Amino acid sequence: DIHIHVPEGATPKDGPSAGIAMTTALVSSYTGIPVRCDVCMTGEITLRGEVLAIGGLKEKLLAAVRGGLKTALIPQENTKDLTEIADAIKNRIEIVPVKWIDEVLERALERTPEALPETAEATGTAANPAEAVTAPTGLTH
Repeated sequence: DIHIHVPEGATPKDGPSAGIAMTTALVSSYTGIPVRCDVCMTGEITLRGEVLAIGGLKEKLLAAVRGGLKTALIPQENTKDLTEIADAIKNRIEIVPVKWIDEVLERALERTPEALPETAEATGTAANPAEAVTAPTGLTH
C-alpha cells in the first residue's frame, strides 16, 4: 500500500494540484502502461479518487499550449473558469473536464489498465476454511 498525503488546499504552488498527475504516474509505473506524451493534467485528488478544483487554470492552459500539448484534463469544477480564458488558447487545445480518477486514466494512459483476477487469498476464501485469509480491519494514514 502507498499513501501520499498532499492536503486539499495546502500551501499554494506547493503541489496539491498535481494530485491526478502523481496518481497517473504511479499507475503507469505499476502497470507498465505509458502515459500519453500529448496530455497534460491538473487537479487535486481525494482518497476516493474524486478530482477537485484547482487555481491558476489560465496560466496552466497557456503553458500547455506553449508546450505543444494536445489535450488538457481539468477538474470538472473548473469549467466555470473557462469563460475567463481567451479563445486563442481554448481553440488550440482539447480541454476535457474530469470528475473521477478513472476518467483521467482512460484519457492519459496509452491503454486502460485491466483488473487483476481475484484469487482465493484476495477474497479471503479457500477450499479449507482454516486456510482463509482475513482482511485487515483498520485504515492506515
